[in-house]
Amino acid sequence: MKEIKAYIKKHKLDEVTRALHKIDGLTGMSVMERRGYGIGWTKSKAPELTDFIHGIKLEIICRDELVEKVISAIKKAAHTGLKGDGKIYVANIEQAFRISSGENGEKAV
Repeated sequence: MKEIKAYIKKHKLDEVTRALHKIDGLTGMSVMERRGYGIGWTKSKAPELTDFIHGIKLEIICRDELVEKVISAIKKAAHTGLKGDGKIYVANIEQAFRISSGENGEKAV
């Protein structure tokens, strides 16, 4: 299993969501509003004066065989060609548990 974290522009959320809904076997995602900054985005070197950029963070846990489809869908749907389109990170998930049923592993995702 993998965890995919994607940081995208707010106005791209609907398009990315529609693209992810088309992937068979993808069971869901979490969406969070976020603020942050990256190299080249700050107007000041002082952290207390940083102008944060508003955006969206997606968290998706999926089976290994879906990772490339998910990444491809996000990249295509979130792309504008402008600076700040976002980033995608992928990490391994060792265990998953569904609290309501007691299922674990891929069955819990």
